[in-house]
Amino acid sequence: MSKKITIFGMHSVRAILEQHPERLVEVFATRERQDKPLQDLVSQAQRLGLRVQFVPKATLDKKADNGNHQGIAITALEAPQLTENDLDALCAKAGKAALFLVLDGVTDPHNLGACLRTADAAGVTAVIAPKDKSASLNPTVRKVASGAAETVPFVQVTNLARTLRQLQENQVWVIGTAGEANDSVYQVDYTGPVAIVMGAEGDGMRRLTRETCDQLIKIPLLGSVSSLNVSVATGVCLYEVVRQRHV
Repeated sequence: MSKKITIFGMHSVRAILEQHPERLVEVFATRERQDKPLQDLVSQAQRLGLRVQFVPKATLDKKADNGNHQGIAITALEAPQLTENDLDALCAKAGKAALFLVLDGVTDPHNLGACLRTADAAGVTAVIAPKDKSASLNPTVRKVASGAAETVPFVQVTNLARTLRQLQENQVWVIGTAGEANDSVYQVDYTGPVAIVMGAEGDGMRRLTRETCDQLIKIPLLGSVSSLNVSVATGVCLYEVVRQRHV
């Protein structure tokens, strides 16, 4: 039986209303907010046959664990968890346009949410992360992702190096990011199937992950800082792929 999860925030709720209404169980809206954006979401839920429960703001604060719920929260059935067993089908469906974002040990839920949001905007095939020592989909991630957690396939795998080899067997070129790399992010051809691997905050990619990559790249840093936040670096890399593919 599917686990029930809480999703809050205007963008996140709108995404599941539009993309996966069949997963909705309950809808809660605050009595204190009656503006048009909230009323539009309430009306959308009601058109789907859902009963909206109007509750005090304090009730929503509790449901959202004091997160910024913006006056609305829902209870929904969790989507089926994707694993390495789903990767071959994802590769086959995407074909030459395959673009995977691999997060090696990103533990901050805000960074994971931001990466999912950028991945959605860049048309990523799926985001891949290890099951252990990594952030997973929770209410904070879903809120920061602004709906992208409901649209971008999120694949959690047991062994990341083995997963990268599986991608390689599907003709996906695996590119890791590392400060000591010789090639710049702007010197690589991304027009074929690729996977971009981002390392953990502070530590970068693990040794085995690095050794499994087909190629390493770096982002030029022209100032005094030694690195970029992982979600910012993800945006730089993914949008170079977008630029090359849509020039």
